[in-house]
Amino acid sequence: MIIFGFRRIVRRLGSLRLDCPGCRGTYATTLDKSVTKFTLFFIPLFPTRIRYALTCTWCGTTTSIGKRDAERLKAQLQG
Repeated sequence: MIIFGFRRIVRRLGSLRLDCPGCRGTYATTLDKSVTKFTLFFIPLFPTRIRYALTCTWCGTTTSIGKRDAERLKAQLQG
């Protein structure tokens, strides 16, 4: 018997002040990275999907963004 599946890990990269498309205000927004990995016998082996998202801390609206935009925002956090 072979046991396999997927596991998703979400890591918070930081917080920024951005305009929210949901509540139309400028609030703290978290930048998250979500990695889905293929697992074999409950051991994560390799990533199958990587996604980035912005979440407004005021209204909870989550917006998916591309890797290029996420890298730009991550550089903004560091510098």
